[in-house]
Amino acid sequence: MNPLRRINPGYLFVFPALFVLAAMILYPLADTVVLSFTDPSGAFVGTDNFRSVLGSRTTPLATYNTIYYVGGTIIFAIILGTIAGILLDRQFFGRGAVRSILLIPWVVPSIVAATTWAWMFHYEFGIINYLLMSIGIIDKPMGWLITADLVKPSLIAVDVWKMFPFVALMVLASLQGIDSTLYEAAKVDGAKFWHEVRYIMLPHIAPVLASVTLLLLIWGFNGITIIYTMTGGGPANRSLILPIQIFKEAFEHFDFHRAAALSLVLFVVLFVVILTQLAISQKRRDSVDR
Repeated sequence: MNPLRRINPGYLFVFPALFVLAAMILYPLADTVVLSFTDPSGAFVGTDNFRSVLGSRTTPLATYNTIYYVGGTIIFAIILGTIAGILLDRQFFGRGAVRSILLIPWVVPSIVAATTWAWMFHYEFGIINYLLMSIGIIDKPMGWLITADLVKPSLIAVDVWKMFPFVALMVLASLQGIDSTLYEAAKVDGAKFWHEVRYIMLPHIAPVLASVTLLLLIWGFNGITIIYTMTGGGPANRSLILPIQIFKEAFEHFDFHRAAALSLVLFVVLFVVILTQLAISQKRRDSVDR
């Protein structure tokens, strides 16, 4: 019998796509590894590139900014998205329209959102300063994107605005799967809305929130559009994050080897974090099954 006949035809159909996908992932990864251990002449230099980029004064600041920015975005996006998803699951007039409007920040291209918010935060011409001064909250314009203490919270606010609709959508989809008899039984027992949230909704959406958190973590550590468009990492590197540092090393300083080394470090860190998150989630699922 021909050995090919024993192969599931489905594998033959998907093999070309898998081959192209593997080539698009494995080749750049392998090339990055090679660049990180060589110099411009192609000679092997060991860990010199890693020591150089990790020993830079910029890297610790970029690391702190990345953790601050990604962590703040995830926390507030999860909180606001969960609240929005729970409220949108309730019955009220115009619910369909509100659900559609809520998705606008998510579907707006990041470059468009970043440019729009940059003008809204503008020191002289921004509408945010104009409105805050009009109602008496501030006396003079504030440099939201040019002041060291304000730039990171401002960028987090923009990213939260962009990302929380996705969280709300995932939470809403999860809530749609809850059996209505659970709510009816809770009402018979005299449960209030808060009790439904605490004992029915939150336990049900917890696995979804774990997955969403992982996605936000990956996107946050790889996204540069909003920050690079609005501040370019300034002022004085106060909003510089690791992906932007990698970009600048490669395409502004043309030091692809240092950029590759830092990229590899970030990849390993993210890989470990993702594996840890998956292991914790699997352990929780196993404990629930028992």
